[in-house]
Amino acid sequence: MLDGLAPFDFKTNPSWINPYYLVLVISLEITFFICGLLFALVVEEWVWDYAVTVTIIHIIITSVVMSEFPLMLHWWLA
Repeated sequence: MLDGLAPFDFKTNPSWINPYYLVLVISLEITFFICGLLFALVVEEWVWDYAVTVTIIHIIITSVVMSEFPLMLHWWLA
């Protein structure tokens, strides 16, 4: 069920009952949180630059991989 497009899939119907959706949301949140902490510990500054840059890169890659800009509200809220 999970494939290489999983981190960029914004077309999955959001539901807290859907395990596929939960994996996508939880893995994204954990990745952002852990990478942010590691960056803060190593660099100790520019954490906001890191967060904004990673988010913009994720949006660009998602748009390229899915060949569509994510307009779904649940994708932006996650």
